[in-house]
Amino acid sequence: MPDRETLAAYDKAPVDFAEGWLSQPTPADLQEIVRKYFRPGPTADIGSGSGRDAAWLAGNGFEVTGYDASQGLLAEARRRYPKLTFDYAALPALEGIADESFDNVLCETVIMHLPREEIVPSVRRLLAILKPGGILYLSWRVHEKDRRDEHGRRYAAFEPDLIRDAVAPHAILLDEELTSDSSGNAIHRLVVRN
Repeated sequence: MPDRETLAAYDKAPVDFAEGWLSQPTPADLQEIVRKYFRPGPTADIGSGSGRDAAWLAGNGFEVTGYDASQGLLAEARRRYPKLTFDYAALPALEGIADESFDNVLCETVIMHLPREEIVPSVRRLLAILKPGGILYLSWRVHEKDRRDEHGRRYAAFEPDLIRDAVAPHAILLDEELTSDSSGNAIHRLVVRN
């Protein structure tokens, strides 16, 4: 599960984080990828935070459920989007989520909050909850070394090959490093077919 300091930061100020994410430019690059690769059907937003991306998915016809490990962010998501479903689940186990449950899984800038030894098991679990042929969108912030931000959130640094190896032998449909339209941070993202 995300480390304790990271969860504590999110639980301490969920409204502030939600406002910060909503004040960012629209993540048009992410939305374009979702439109291109996701297929109709049940969709999970793993690490849904305050619900911004889950709300967009629902507004674009996806049957979405948001999952997060922060009770504070879950409460904020439920308050902001009361017609959507948000449940507790933490990587790597994602307890309560059955294998082959979803056609699509979105995991946007979440895995870098995990201890390094939990990253590969988390990626494999994300693939396990996909139906055959389902699509995983996975991204993380790129850093040269492990660090914590001013809120105490953990940002693990790791090579993309760690993730590429974890998704093998599944088909990688997109593999790129760029600056996010929304956050302005350097991110790496992959789209993988189960």
